[in-house]
Amino acid sequence: MMAGPAGDGQWAAATPALAALRVYRVYARRWVFLLVVSLLSCSNATLWLSFAPVADTIAQHFLLSTDQVNWLSLVYLVVSIPSGMVAIWVLDSVGLRWATILCAWLNFAGSVLRTLPYMILEIQDPFAFLMGGQSLCALAQTLVIFSPAKLAALWFPEHQRATANMIGTMANPLGILMANVLSPALVQKEDDIPIMLVRNKAYVILAVCFGGGIGIFSSFSALLEQVLCVNGYSNEFAGLCGALFIVFGILGALVLGLYVDRTKHFTEAIKIGFCLTSVVCVAFALVSQLRGQNIALAAICSLFGLFGFSVAPVAMELAVECSFPVGEGAAAGLVFVLGQAEGVLIMVLLTALTVRRTEPSFSTCRGAQDTLDWKVSMLLMAGLSTLFSCCLVLFFHTPYRRLQAEAGTSPSVQEHQCPAAADLTPPQQAPPEALPKHSLGQDTAGNPGAAHSQSFS
Repeated sequence: MMAGPAGDGQWAAATPALAALRVYRVYARRWVFLLVVSLLSCSNATLWLSFAPVADTIAQHFLLSTDQVNWLSLVYLVVSIPSGMVAIWVLDSVGLRWATILCAWLNFAGSVLRTLPYMILEIQDPFAFLMGGQSLCALAQTLVIFSPAKLAALWFPEHQRATANMIGTMANPLGILMANVLSPALVQKEDDIPIMLVRNKAYVILAVCFGGGIGIFSSFSALLEQVLCVNGYSNEFAGLCGALFIVFGILGALVLGLYVDRTKHFTEAIKIGFCLTSVVCVAFALVSQLRGQNIALAAICSLFGLFGFSVAPVAMELAVECSFPVGEGAAAGLVFVLGQAEGVLIMVLLTALTVRRTEPSFSTCRGAQDTLDWKVSMLLMAGLSTLFSCCLVLFFHTPYRRLQAEAGTSPSVQEHQCPAAADLTPPQQAPPEALPKHSLGQDTAGNPGAAHSQSFS
């Protein structure tokens, strides 16, 4: 079929223009925004677990029960379930800028509220203020936890997405590291205290298995001091184990993030990581019940973080890949919400299965914790970890939908200084039919010209 002269001219002009629409531009300020989100995530995680490494001292100082202290950590998981759905809407509809601002204010308000029982000694019910502050911080958590996947998709080219996601995601365990190191060091005694996803089989399997992993890691971080102190390990050593858990997790995530960015072996990486994590979890369940195993426990906690935390950003990227074209905020956010829901169940179950010790106690715990036996609870944690790993390895298979959709593009990425803008969200790319003629490769006279480069969105 032959086209007329006008049709030929329009097709010739549109062809290079359509190709030019595939050329994206990235801005240097994406790293600044990533730093802001990372710092918020880090501070929020520090607020979450600042009580857990010194749970016995907190309980004694504020006259709280062990269950109440555990709820100061558990409330993060409970609150994040309903607030997670709101956070998904905020990220996908309102945008990253306002989500980040709201998160910062919630973080600030929560941290101020939870310091009042220590600053104002006349407060009769300190637990209400502590729980209220933790609840506000928990609301902030969902906003900042869901952001890295959205940020990586909007602001970074495809060969940097996993790395950007890794940096943003690993800032959260870095905050847990700070809580594990600083809390025991600063608190030596009481006076020192201040509908489309649902039908995607691969996505559901990933969400359930990885969500279970989030629940196990949340429970492990919150209960580590209580598990170790009953067998004679000090709070300082428990804090060291928590720190090694995070440090090696960050290192593992860095290496694995760089690897999958180059190879795109998302599925292989997460399956191997899950299996190795399960083996280490079984080792911890056994060795944590023995006395005098400091070196072995330190090594096990290091490996637990190395294998477990390293797969977190890979899993978030994989959630986006297998659910494309669903929004990145929803894809990563729903996985996290489910993980928090599973975390609530796992943590409640682990604490409920503790029994009174019958053999002589060598506990270093303060208060009533020294009589608890965590053996059954730790074996259950190891069993759940193994179950999730087996399900993921046997049943999870998926094409990389987003990469396939982008397979026809060859983006030419260039660094540019970003002009001042009122919002941190890059401008949306206009469809070809909505562009004026001169932006589709023609000047005002109708002659072919260079197409304008589009922003990366």
